[in-house]
Amino acid sequence: MSILQSKYTPPLIFRNGHISTIYPNIFRKIKGIQQKRERIELSDGDFIDIDWSYSSSSNTKKLAIIIHGLEGNAQRQYMLGTARHLNLNKWDTIAVNLRNCSGEVNRLYRSYNAGVSDDLDQIITHVLSNYEYTNISLCGFSLGGNIMLKYLGEGRSIASEIKSAVAISAPCDLHDSLLEINKPKNFIYEQRFIRHLKAKLLERQVVFPEKISKSDIDACKSLIDIDNLYTSRAHGYVDAMDYYTKCSSKQFLKNIQTPTLIINAKNDSFLGNQCYPIDEAKENTSLFLQIPDYGGHVGFYLPGKTYYNEAQTLEFFEK
Repeated sequence: MSILQSKYTPPLIFRNGHISTIYPNIFRKIKGIQQKRERIELSDGDFIDIDWSYSSSSNTKKLAIIIHGLEGNAQRQYMLGTARHLNLNKWDTIAVNLRNCSGEVNRLYRSYNAGVSDDLDQIITHVLSNYEYTNISLCGFSLGGNIMLKYLGEGRSIASEIKSAVAISAPCDLHDSLLEINKPKNFIYEQRFIRHLKAKLLERQVVFPEKISKSDIDACKSLIDIDNLYTSRAHGYVDAMDYYTKCSSKQFLKNIQTPTLIINAKNDSFLGNQCYPIDEAKENTSLFLQIPDYGGHVGFYLPGKTYYNEAQTLEFFEK
């Protein structure tokens, strides 16, 4: 059995899932980390920007590649917190900015989605071709966690340098997660996502007016509307349901051979029951699942500088 017990017991106020989710986004400020940007040219003519940060150990061979969630970037506090903790423990890190998330509109109409494992593959290939790391681990948050899990389980050849992986608050079943986000308890979160995504689409409409209209964007009232209008069509899927079905990582978990940990809080209001892959973890000795009672969505507050998920990530990477 690969179900791990959690000892995460935050202060009383942080046992509320919404407070756990919201607090780090508003009040957490990560200091003392320097990032250096590198642009990777992709095979389809587009680019991805990655932000490096380094440990004080100049000869380290350990590298962590960290992937953000929906409408995130490499400067989100959960990304910086993880990078800082790893840097302090002799890991170099790459914080990935998925396409169109680094502050510059990408060259192509397509962008990022929950299934862009080919982009992750190109980042890893770039690292292996240009650097001399022998111990590479992956960490994905939310949507980034789904991308990472899909990458590991799709059946591609995984480089021997990839030693382990951790997914935090991963929506392993995309449609189930969408249904959960649509519930009234998540109205504020959903509206924030919609607002940000529509702003991004309006930027793309200026560059690609022949592909999408402002009136179509304005008409989107939900996340599934956006996925039907843009996400699915721009990335080769029939519609939103086709995208959710083909990109959900849950179906690929049985194939993962790299030691992988999923940490999904029980009180994560973005995750439905299908996002807790208990049976898959029980049946795959390489897959470990931890379901803390608390943590919200990418929360996991602990007093001090290091959050629970950051400590767990380092511990799993160094097993």
